[in-house]
Amino acid sequence: MLRIIIIATVVYIFYRALKSWIVKNTSFGDPSLDGRQVSGQIDDVMVKDPNCDAYFPRRNGVALTMDGQELLFCSEQCRNEYIAERSKSE
Repeated sequence: MLRIIIIATVVYIFYRALKSWIVKNTSFGDPSLDGRQVSGQIDDVMVKDPNCDAYFPRRNGVALTMDGQELLFCSEQCRNEYIAERSKSE
């Protein structure tokens, strides 16, 4: 009986050590990390819409090149309003 308790204890300790090592060396839920821990990484830059002054991720912006300058807008509606305002003032 004592032999079974000792074997069960050794197996349990081995299981806990193996589980701890696996969790430390893998990233569950995010396959892109691939075992590495990323901290401080910038996902995207926030830019300001020149029409409505809203901030939005650069990758979601609607681009317009005007007078050799690239402008980014939060939506097509804001871009169209900006164009309409510029054409009124000219």
